[in-house]
Amino acid sequence: MIFRRKGKNDEAETTGGFFGDEEDAADTADGGASDEGAEAGTPVGRSAGPFDSTEVDAATLEAEDRIDLGALVITGMPGMELRLQVDEASGEVQAVLLVLEDSALELRAFAAPKTSGIWAEVRREIAAEATRMGGTASETEGPFGTELVLVVPVEDPEGQIFSQTSRVIGIDGPRWLLRATVLGRAAVEPEAAPPMEHSLRNVVVVRGTEPMAPRESLALRLPAGAQAATEEEA
Repeated sequence: MIFRRKGKNDEAETTGGFFGDEEDAADTADGGASDEGAEAGTPVGRSAGPFDSTEVDAATLEAEDRIDLGALVITGMPGMELRLQVDEASGEVQAVLLVLEDSALELRAFAAPKTSGIWAEVRREIAAEATRMGGTASETEGPFGTELVLVVPVEDPEGQIFSQTSRVIGIDGPRWLLRATVLGRAAVEPEAAPPMEHSLRNVVVVRGTEPMAPRESLALRLPAGAQAATEEEA
């Protein structure tokens, strides 16, 4: 798997859809993090994933169709691309982006207290920031619980202003918060959302046992073998 760097704070991305061919689609949901019933929209919350690493066995984490990114172990879908937002100055991976056709799913993980989740508080702050930017934020109930629908003004490279809609999903787990942002067509057309939700169900969060301050980002890394390829290109 080869990654290439772009500019500072830009993305390192795969050279193609690395999750397999179309005929392999039936195999992408295997291995413990089952989203059985998720396609029907029945599970709410974390009962069908995403999972904590203590909730799945080692064989699941090490399966060939899983990509170990440190704090997040992901399973994509056929034709889906993995892009990693990398700070070029520090070399740190800041976020994971799964892209399928004209939709995307951004993933970030944070530490949380032992006693309570932080999504409710973080959700209010995100909504306030969207309003400050001149946009709108509305709460809605989705398959993972309460989520936000944001509509914010964005400037394109030509200087034109347009409205961008996104779904921000927060999932409280054991001492962690997984924040997922659905972008593109899947954010506005319900029929395009299942592949993004399917991939989110199959995420495994590796929190670790070390003490961390609430909201501190959980460390992400390039997949095994990708670092060397990136350095060769540089």
